[in-house]
Amino acid sequence: MEILHTDDGKHGKFYVEVNGKQEAEMTYVWAGTDKIIIDHTEVSDVLKGQSVGKQLVMKAVALAREKHFKILPLCPFAASVFEKDATIKDVL
Repeated sequence: MEILHTDDGKHGKFYVEVNGKQEAEMTYVWAGTDKIIIDHTEVSDVLKGQSVGKQLVMKAVALAREKHFKILPLCPFAASVFEKDATIKDVL
């Protein structure tokens, strides 16, 4: 499964398409130049039970480490991923 990413400098999202239709997404907004706020995560029934939501969060973590910015997970799902995994708290 390929996780795609778009970012216009103000808003962005990580998402998954299946047969040309978006079936999962995690959206964020930039807060300045060094922090993103994850505000929404949604996975359709087509991909439920495959840990797709967590994979979206982990892609954001990888990008934050690569580009040296922080993440504020306001989305309850994303916040729960950070609460359960101490190895990714370095980007908070």
